[in-house]
Amino acid sequence: MIPVELQSMLFGEMLPNTIQILIAISPIFLAIILYVLFWPLWVNYVRSDFIANMKYTLLEIKLPKEMLKSPLSMELVLNALHNTSDGSNFAQFWKGEKRPTYTLELISVEGVVKFFIRTEDRRKNGVMAALYSQFPGIEVHEAPDYTHGIHFDPKESKLWGADFKFTQKNDVLPIKTYVDYGLNKDPKEEFKVDPMTPMIEFLGSVGPNQQVWFQFIIRAHTPEQRKPGHLWKKTDAYKDQAQEFVNKLMVRDAKTRIVGKKDKETGRVIPPTLTDGEKELIKAVERNMGKLAFDVGIRAVYIGKKDVFDKPNGVGGILSAFKHFSSENFNGIKQNGDKYSAKFSGLPWEDYKKIRENKQCRLVLEAYKRRSFFYEPFTGTPLVLSTEELATLYHFPGAVASTPNLNRIPSKKSQAPANLPI
Repeated sequence: MIPVELQSMLFGEMLPNTIQILIAISPIFLAIILYVLFWPLWVNYVRSDFIANMKYTLLEIKLPKEMLKSPLSMELVLNALHNTSDGSNFAQFWKGEKRPTYTLELISVEGVVKFFIRTEDRRKNGVMAALYSQFPGIEVHEAPDYTHGIHFDPKESKLWGADFKFTQKNDVLPIKTYVDYGLNKDPKEEFKVDPMTPMIEFLGSVGPNQQVWFQFIIRAHTPEQRKPGHLWKKTDAYKDQAQEFVNKLMVRDAKTRIVGKKDKETGRVIPPTLTDGEKELIKAVERNMGKLAFDVGIRAVYIGKKDVFDKPNGVGGILSAFKHFSSENFNGIKQNGDKYSAKFSGLPWEDYKKIRENKQCRLVLEAYKRRSFFYEPFTGTPLVLSTEELATLYHFPGAVASTPNLNRIPSKKSQAPANLPI
């Protein structure tokens, strides 16, 4: 046993050595602490500066009277907008560069229905080329921002707005797409069942001194989750979860790819018995996995004068417009009231003179005007949608949408005859 005097002497010699070691390695700990605290602030600063200095253009699309293209054409346009290379290198940390963000917008101004696409000014030529390549009869031109002259004054107007999310907890379940409605087979116009038609008809019914806006903020989806056991490699949780979901339904081993359960007595593999609905669901999930995907933020706003603000028709129409893309077996879209929603519910205290509700109305309007969803000052949880799903939610309807207030080109364009005398 070591005497007490010797113990105190050894401890006294070890203490200064420990302090010296801590002092020697303190710069390393200080660097780590500074990195954890200030690196996110730096990235947010350079990105905010990059976004603030970026010039954007709002393109209005006018449709011809005869639009015979299926939503597949819009899917090809979205494929052209899918860009994962920009903002993927070190420039995102030094200059604040990011993946391109586009906004697909469908609005009604007192019943007049219009289509818009908002893009970075430097990319507008690419967007226009992609649109004209699939829709030769349309007209695309730059337009002033329709939101600039709109302000929320609780004394004169009312406003409702919200972001949207999936109805199912399992995000890999797809919504009902134009393929499920048979539009990929290009049926005759009189036989088409377009899920977007009720939305167009609702927008055409909006009355005077009222406006309804739909907004789909999109950017190309990329793998952002770090792969387990790897320092730099990343994995796509969206596709991983989809594959896991299919394997579970098919009782398929992820490693051996053997489908079915092995009988303990005979050793034979018994294949699973799938219902028609399960087969259809697996087919839809695998079809989605094989297509490009976008991160999508969905937002809607209804604003009008106090004396004409029709909540049952306005708000009810917005919420009902998404029900045609929903199914009990598949996924759907519903209001997300957790953040930036212009409707408070479940408050434990009374909202005195609607102060908090009015504040939320201003916030949701400001978020819409800024088209902010993926970065500060307004952020949300994006939905991952394939190009097929996104093209279903936003495409140019054919003649089946007979709304008289849909902003169409009054006459069809054609080339002059070759034998015209000069």
